[in-house]
Amino acid sequence: MRPRTVSNVSALGSFCSSLDDDDENNMIVIPEVPPHLISKLAARRGSSEINYPHLAHTNSSPPDSPHSLTDAETAIGKNVEMLYAGINPQDLLEVLKEAESLTEQADIIHFLFLTKGLDWDTHIDGMPGCLVKDLLQELYEKACHEKHWWLVRHTAGVLRKRVEDLAKAVTDLLVRQKQVTVGMPPEPRERTITRPLPPDELRDIITEAYGEDSSTAMLTQELLVYLAMFIRTEPELFRSMLRLRVGLIIQVMASELAKTLNCCGEKAAEDLLNLSPFELKTLLHHILSGKELRVHVDVEEDEENELGISVKESSKEDNLGMKQVREEMKISTTMTAILDSTSRKAGSTFSEGDICRQGQWLRRRRLDGALNRVPLDFYPKLWQVLEKCHGLSIQGHVLPQSLTREMTPGETKFALQVEAVLNRIPQPEYRQLMVEALMVLTLVVESDKKCNLGGIIQIEHLVSEANRLFLEEQGREQGDATLCCAAPDAPVMTPGKPLVLKCGGKAGICQLFYDSAPSGRFGTMTYTCKAVAQSLNIFPATGDLECVVS
Repeated sequence: MRPRTVSNVSALGSFCSSLDDDDENNMIVIPEVPPHLISKLAARRGSSEINYPHLAHTNSSPPDSPHSLTDAETAIGKNVEMLYAGINPQDLLEVLKEAESLTEQADIIHFLFLTKGLDWDTHIDGMPGCLVKDLLQELYEKACHEKHWWLVRHTAGVLRKRVEDLAKAVTDLLVRQKQVTVGMPPEPRERTITRPLPPDELRDIITEAYGEDSSTAMLTQELLVYLAMFIRTEPELFRSMLRLRVGLIIQVMASELAKTLNCCGEKAAEDLLNLSPFELKTLLHHILSGKELRVHVDVEEDEENELGISVKESSKEDNLGMKQVREEMKISTTMTAILDSTSRKAGSTFSEGDICRQGQWLRRRRLDGALNRVPLDFYPKLWQVLEKCHGLSIQGHVLPQSLTREMTPGETKFALQVEAVLNRIPQPEYRQLMVEALMVLTLVVESDKKCNLGGIIQIEHLVSEANRLFLEEQGREQGDATLCCAAPDAPVMTPGKPLVLKCGGKAGICQLFYDSAPSGRFGTMTYTCKAVAQSLNIFPATGDLECVVS
């Protein structure tokens, strides 16, 4: 007999009911999909690590291409082959008919999908017509019924399902002058949606952006629907946002879970994929509003050895395929480990207030950078800066002075030109430091309307110089940075090689600089003002050179 089918699909929940099947004739067989499911099941059987799909790889290679999977995914495929090596598919089907566990059924069905494809006729019970995709559909329905959300998202992605209101959701965002991007930056992996499209075309764009990562592709469809809900009911959440970058939002959501649960990136990625639709929507609202979140973990494991996770609003005032997310998460605990280890050697400990404050500004910059938030009147003020110089260079891309002759300060087209350059920065916290440096330049222009800033200004040089000044003062004051980037044995920049910092800071910037408040004696804006004064040679003629932004 065939595996039992869940008949009552109408009560599968809002997420399940919002998905509709494509016509069978339009089903596309996805070759060599990364075996997310197999890796998860194999990990539960004894492996200490769980590999998840990555967000960075987007180009779908042909089935015979040796580069169609990452090294980690290839290793998972080898584990799958070892797990079922030499087993006849018909024997697996016999085991499938008797399997009671959903994970065991998922294991076998997914292996058949990987090795035989969606359209392979299983001839189960000797009767033709039961294809692998039919078994996947039953697996999807059972996962919905039992609320295994990671399995729901994965099987929905493999079956190329789409959210029913996907096209309407994207249109609601676009008509409110918000561009939408899917995939992880930079381009061409990140795809921009600038006009309303048919639902099937939107689904194909999302699928292509995430490559073989079907789980994150489905997660993106969900988030687009929730973003449209929020922009209709709470438009103030989207103030000062021109572009919604769903890939970075997923990254920050995973980062928030890692920070709140105090876990590694792999565990945070797993928990994110396993959130219920309501919990995912709640977490997204916290990201947009900037609120702290409280995550409750049910210590009682269910029969599938999964911990229950629920996301709630924090009652305290104080304090994101997945491969790139996991790498971002690893940094969140690096600085804590460095400081904690050194404090033990020195015989000191951190106070509760220190622990609460740690990561506060880094989190804020990551949120604002991922959401493309900028200060009030940022673009008109930047237009005035361009009038006073030959151009602004950001990551090798120049905003020329000629834009001021082609566009007005308040024109949306000018803002989009600036956004397009800023969005080439893949690290959201580094992007936000760039925005702060640009804001310092606007202060210079506002204070002296007749000033001339000269030629093309290298914004990344200003940020790098501000970081250098910060580390110099940290060394003099014996600050926390002496444990990492200001230490005598700190790594130095080598031409042609990326700088890997002990603290895990991105783009060669110390993690503690990212985590510093903008204002105050040791604030990032203070050091940026000094860097601007030195780089542009605009020291004050009289008065104290000390620069403190309050």
